Amino acid sequence: MGILDSLKKNLGFSAEQGTELKSPITGVIVPIEEVPDPVFADKVVGDGIAIDPTGNVMVAPCDGVISKIFETNHAFSMITPNGVELFVHFGIDTVLLKGEGFKRIAQEEQTVRAGDPIIEVDLPFFREKAKSVITPVVISNMDDVSHIHKESGNVEAGKDLLMTVSIK
Repeated sequence: MGILDSLKKNLGFSAEQGTELKSPITGVIVPIEEVPDPVFADKVVGDGIAIDPTGNVMVAPCDGVISKIFETNHAFSMITPNGVELFVHFGIDTVLLKGEGFKRIAQEEQTVRAGDPIIEVDLPFFREKAKSVITPVVISNMDDVSHIHKESGNVEAGKDLLMTVSIK
């Protein structure tokens, strides 16, 4: 057992148990393969799920640390205590709007709890201006993942389970 494995065990993390990721935004779950962007649909950046949002606040899907909030506030990444690296990207081609319609609430390197607000979005603006508001939530360190269990249906931000990720 390595140092990281020992630390995970001492902190109570179990690979078998998996990391539960709640929805980062209220809406309806969409299979990642149906995202209207081949980078996400073909799982180039990782596997996961997407949400067709009805809400206007992106929240932390789990406890962890925000590793990056993109300059245009259209996406953020974070890492969980047991090593799941996730990436939440609001809409498709929303980076082209250069930050318009987004309001950053959290900061990079901030420790967050599941449900903490990260970025507020102007959903009506994006429905009019963006290619799509479908919001991919992907696991970017798939080489470390042994299994992902994906949910379906309607989800409420920070409350409803989106997927469970098991680390090797």
